[in-house]
Amino acid sequence: MKTKRQIIKIDERLCDGCGNCVTGCHEGALQVIDGKARLISDLLCDGLGACIGECPRGAIKIEEREAVPYDEVRVMEGMVKQGPNTIKAHLKHLKDHAQKKFLKQAFDYLKEHKIANPMEEAVKKEHRHGGHEPCGCPGGRTMDLREVCGCEEDGADPAARSQLRQWPVQLHLASPMAPYFEKADVVIAADCTAYAYGNFHNDFIKGKAIVIACPKLDDGQELYAEKIQALIEDAKVNTLTVVTMEVPCCSGLLALVRTAAAAASRKVPIKHVVIGIQGGVKSETRE
Repeated sequence: MKTKRQIIKIDERLCDGCGNCVTGCHEGALQVIDGKARLISDLLCDGLGACIGECPRGAIKIEEREAVPYDEVRVMEGMVKQGPNTIKAHLKHLKDHAQKKFLKQAFDYLKEHKIANPMEEAVKKEHRHGGHEPCGCPGGRTMDLREVCGCEEDGADPAARSQLRQWPVQLHLASPMAPYFEKADVVIAADCTAYAYGNFHNDFIKGKAIVIACPKLDDGQELYAEKIQALIEDAKVNTLTVVTMEVPCCSGLLALVRTAAAAASRKVPIKHVVIGIQGGVKSETRE
């Protein structure tokens, strides 16, 4: 069964068949065929884009489209044939992108087939020390910050503590597959709201996942609706809270959420909060 998810797209006009992306894709989803890089199976593409940085021609991008769900077991079946270094690179890739569900599936596969896990000791050591080792580009890399905050002991004024438990937050960069969205209460906020409302973190972000967008200035808003629909259907979020400004152009964000919710196969409660230009809540409604 196909579902909407993030997956790579190759522009054959730009691709020169150099093969750099093939070596950058540890999942084995890419091959050079007839002088062009090809995605050989939706099952093998996790949509996280490790291959993008390997392409010198800019021929690869991430798109949101219908695709067969990624299959970690199928990936591991091909991975083990390539040796421990490839397995380790793949496991690190999953860990760096906070893909806990797939990482557990990979670990279980190795254990079930009695194959040495090249990352087992490193993960155990990290858990013992409560460590969090950031790596990769922080701009778009998925980071789950829920278990590594430590802000309760930092001595800071509680009102000044960040309640953000994830990265990224911009809707174009956020992946509906990220673990912190699964069965979460999600806030979809217009960019300006956090500047107008002084206690935004404690009143809106605390205990929730968040994405931000500008319904007036952002391009590709049809992708926003698709991502929100994926949050409802695939991440199975509990609730959606839409936070907008009182200015008319902000109403477009609520319209996007309504469009996505109407197209989704399951229903979730939607709350709409309107923030005034000078701060404060102007209205609050539920759908």
